[in-house]
Amino acid sequence: MLSEQDRFRVGEAVTRAEAASDGEIVTIVAADSDSYNDVVLHWAVLAMFFMLALVAAAPAMFGYALDRAVGGWSAWTAGAYLSVLLFGLAVTFLAARYLFGIRALRLALTPGATRARRVRRRAILLFRLSAENRTRAKTGVLLYLSLAERRAEIVADASIAQRVTPETWGEAMTMLIEAVRKGRPGDGMVAAVERIGQVLAEHFPRSSDDTNELPDRLIML
Repeated sequence: MLSEQDRFRVGEAVTRAEAASDGEIVTIVAADSDSYNDVVLHWAVLAMFFMLALVAAAPAMFGYALDRAVGGWSAWTAGAYLSVLLFGLAVTFLAARYLFGIRALRLALTPGATRARRVRRRAILLFRLSAENRTRAKTGVLLYLSLAERRAEIVADASIAQRVTPETWGEAMTMLIEAVRKGRPGDGMVAAVERIGQVLAEHFPRSSDDTNELPDRLIML
C-alpha cells in the first residue's frame, strides 16, 4: 500500500493539477477490485471433475487402491464403492477450494480479461459514487488504481468525455502502471495526476469563478 508520505504527495499533486483547470480529480487506491471467489469455485469444481475423470478412466486402479487402503478386503458393494467415491470428490473439492483460495494463487488463476473487466466495473461504480455529476460543469475525473491486479482506470465526467478520447489518457496510465510494477505506486499516482492535469488544463482552463468542488486527498480502500 501507499505510505502516509505518498498519500500526502498525491493530494498535493491533485491540488497543483486543479490550479490550472476547471477539472476536478478524484484519486482512489484499492487493495483489490474483487474477491474472485467465483473463480476459486470454478477451479475447485474443475478439480473435482478431474478426479472423477481419472476414476472413470481407470476404475480397476481405483478399486485396487481401495483394497490396499483397507488391508485387502475386496467385498465392495456398489453402494459402498459409490459412497467412497462421493467422499473422495467432496474432499477434493474442499482441498482445492482451500488451495485456490490462497490470494496469490487465486489471482494467478483468474484470467487477465476477467481481472480487467472487474477493475473497470469497480472504477465505474466508484466514479458514480464520488465524482459523476458532482461538479457544476461536469468536469470530474477519477484516477483509480487496484494494487492486487496492478491495473488502473481513468473515468471521466460527461463534459470531459465529449472532448477527450480514452486514448488521450494512455500516457498517464502507462506512467502509473510502470511505477506500480517497480514497486513505486506513490510515484506513479503523482505522475499520472500531473499528466491528467495537463490534459484538463488544455481542454478546460481554469475560469475566474472556479471553486474546489471535490476533495483533493487520496482515498484508500
